[in-house]
Amino acid sequence: MSEFEVTCITKPDRENRHEHITHIGNNSSNWCMSRENVVQRIESKSEAFYTTDHRTGKKAYIGVVREAGKLPYLRTYSDGAWNNNLLALPECSG
Repeated sequence: MSEFEVTCITKPDRENRHEHITHIGNNSSNWCMSRENVVQRIESKSEAFYTTDHRTGKKAYIGVVREAGKLPYLRTYSDGAWNNNLLALPECSG
């Protein structure tokens, strides 16, 4: 399984808590993927995506959250809990 470090996100309105992340990417490696594409890759178990805590070097893997009546969304999972590491990342360029 291939793994990709995520260093940026795209969200239509950063201040709106109800807006979903539309894309994730890595500005250094110059790639960006749509949420739908990433969901498919994670759920097929063909690829994994993660963020890195630069203080500890620890990876937080990205998972797919499905709630009734809502589109699937991306969220990080580490230390046995879902968290919001993705929302702290800067915007993807380009």
